Amino acid sequence: MSHLVHRSLRQDPPLALRGEGIFLHDQDGRAIIDGSGGAAVACLGHGHPRVIAAIKAQLDQLAYAHTALFSCASAERLAEALVGHAPGGLTHAWFCSSGSEGNEAALKLARQYFLEIGQPRRVRFIARRQSYHGNTLGALSAGGNAMRRAPYEPLLSPAFSHVSPCYAYRDRRDTESEADYVARLLAELEAEFLRVGPDTVIAFIAETVVGATLGCVIALPGYFAGVRAICDRHGALLILDEVMSGMGRCGTLHAWEAEGVVPDIQVVAKGLGGGYQPIGGILVQGRVIEALAAGSGGFLHGHTYQAHPVACAAALAVQEAIAEEHLLDNVRAMGALLERRLVERLGNHRHVGDIRGRGLFWAVEFVRDRATQQAFDPALRLHERVKQEAFARGLACYPMGGTIDGRQGDHAILAPPYIVTAAQVEAIVERFGEAVEAAIAGCG
Repeated sequence: MSHLVHRSLRQDPPLALRGEGIFLHDQDGRAIIDGSGGAAVACLGHGHPRVIAAIKAQLDQLAYAHTALFSCASAERLAEALVGHAPGGLTHAWFCSSGSEGNEAALKLARQYFLEIGQPRRVRFIARRQSYHGNTLGALSAGGNAMRRAPYEPLLSPAFSHVSPCYAYRDRRDTESEADYVARLLAELEAEFLRVGPDTVIAFIAETVVGATLGCVIALPGYFAGVRAICDRHGALLILDEVMSGMGRCGTLHAWEAEGVVPDIQVVAKGLGGGYQPIGGILVQGRVIEALAAGSGGFLHGHTYQAHPVACAAALAVQEAIAEEHLLDNVRAMGALLERRLVERLGNHRHVGDIRGRGLFWAVEFVRDRATQQAFDPALRLHERVKQEAFARGLACYPMGGTIDGRQGDHAILAPPYIVTAAQVEAIVERFGEAVEAAIAGCG
């Protein structure tokens, strides 16, 4: 057995030895299609020469400099690339090493903003059930993933409360139109502001497209516009977590572009660096930074490895490749093909309840009974069976259980790299379809 603490302590995973394009090669010589980009991370695939060259060049020049003493050119250039054109009023960037750290920073910055402008009573956050914002205690407190929260519940902050997600497949009533359902969700959010005291709320935080916990759930039209209006009415900030859904994954550089709203703070990570180096960060509205500059003069938060020169150089190269290779066009085109082929292959399957997503970010939710939407027995761990059957067929996907409430429900995500071709999409869907059928057959 390995001396490394793996995710499972009962069985060691296979060794990945080499990555090339959308493929990972393991110790047994097998080529595995990285059909989910890991956890929707590997947006450029593996072994992109431009990114590797940028990392090597940065190492030759400067590997590390502490940000209490220095800035570095790669971090400055990355910030300029992301917010130099002030998308939606986002004017500043702060870089760390993960999405969890990014969400922690967003929460702290939001609190500090209200201290700086003389509103210290704002001490609460409102988030959503069945959401995920990271594994650090602050991010876990914000998250609504019941399964991940449960062991650490006594350690989580009471400053967070949770409202319903926009999960129309299961939560919209038969008697409701989409507009009625959105109105009900917004009324619930308004009621929560009033319950805790509107002048005590720092921010509402949500994933623009819900990632692993619900499986690529998109909000209905008008939802985020209504959320933005409620936050503005009560003077609270809007934090959008795009760790999984952002940086091109959904077909636009920022997922919020499709929602007609702009956040006050945006959290980014996975698609920022594409897995070539650990990096995350936040993009911030100018008025928030101006308040700090006029007050204490700095962000009262930091990490040893923030704005790491090599990580920023890698991320900059990833973003330049996405832009110069016109990969967002490919995300949209291949995303449409992926949707169409999934619907053709599994849309009428008696155990597929919902196929949902945007861009190259798609999930399939499985059900025991399609008419009643009854879930499979959690003890069957159908999502894991799908993962294993897919892997046996040379495809990596990203499964999750507890879709409905942290215990019941199964889904699997497909989120291939932005470089995926039409032929590769066909192969992904065919292998995934076979895996789904084999896994369900094994459940009896």
